[in-house]
Amino acid sequence: MFDVDVSKLDFKIRDMINEYLKILISRNGSDLHVKANGLIRGRINGEVEILGDKILSKDDMLILAKELLRTNFKELVEKRSVDFIHNLDENFRFRVNVFFQVDGVSAVFRTIPTNIPTMQELNLPKTIQNIATNTHRGLVLVTGPTGSGKSTTLASMIQHINATQKRHIITIEDPIEFIHKDNLSIINQRSVGQDVANFAEALRAALREDPDVILVGEMRDLQTIEMAMSAAQTGHLVLATMHTIDAKESINRIVSMFDTNEQNRIRVTLASTLVATISQRLVKTINEKRTAAIEILINNARTQDIILNSNDHELFSVMQESKNFFGMQTFDMHLLELFANGTINADEALKNATRANDLKIQIKNLTLKNSIHNDIIALKDLS
Repeated sequence: MFDVDVSKLDFKIRDMINEYLKILISRNGSDLHVKANGLIRGRINGEVEILGDKILSKDDMLILAKELLRTNFKELVEKRSVDFIHNLDENFRFRVNVFFQVDGVSAVFRTIPTNIPTMQELNLPKTIQNIATNTHRGLVLVTGPTGSGKSTTLASMIQHINATQKRHIITIEDPIEFIHKDNLSIINQRSVGQDVANFAEALRAALREDPDVILVGEMRDLQTIEMAMSAAQTGHLVLATMHTIDAKESINRIVSMFDTNEQNRIRVTLASTLVATISQRLVKTINEKRTAAIEILINNARTQDIILNSNDHELFSVMQESKNFFGMQTFDMHLLELFANGTINADEALKNATRANDLKIQIKNLTLKNSIHNDIIALKDLS
């Protein structure tokens, strides 16, 4: 009933959407939103904007889903949502989620850069490069909401390892976004649903495949979390993402996934295996682009003690006090730095702050200090 006869499709709606994808690219957009009975919109510099006056009907969107999925259309009908990669041409790829909603079918296309940006190009803190260079075992979490740049940060870390170390890297993703080519390292990339049934099964198999580094696209369930921590315990470097807003929530989320009588054991395991958490929020720059504001927690002796004793509320203080020696930082510290170097304005910094009132005082003090400094220079010029 749900089989698609590809020979009867003319792909006109898909071709039209491809033209909108070209518009999105020309405007440096990140996402294209297509919805039954709705205008086509794109996310440009973080804001969702209307890109044209074309409206696709409910039937049009069903046809688009068939043109995109072809013989996999049955999977959409059964699961009500499906992820896949759409290739516009050799230079541009998109991660696509097609799903049912109250008015019919919708689709969201997320831009995937063909060229993997370096950590320097992403303006990532030096600490992240140090983690990629010097860490050979344990668990590194990259966290943040959807669309915060987690996959791009991880891709840049994998690229750095690939270019500088002789390792075996296995990535487990849903779907595969960035395509890595072997350099000094050998890289095997597995797509959940296509190459393996699920993350947990792929992790279990990876441990028999002589890996040095394992990238887990998302730690979304108990079994995957258990397998990832087990892999980290047994001497592998595990890089994984979570949809959590900061280090404190990441640790709480992992622990809370387990039964109460297991949580102390998990805290012991986490305290011994966690290397760092890198949490991200995309912020709008003064030149109308976006950059990542980043929180970094490094697992040192004090961090371990906090995790073991369930004092997660103290993690903020640890990051505040450990920048110079350990390279840690809070979101607010990085936002103040981005404000100070002219990357973002004060309103954007405060909008994304963890403790906005404290940051507001720091911004005022910095602005006053700069004003006094400029006045002194002006007086010297006059004399």
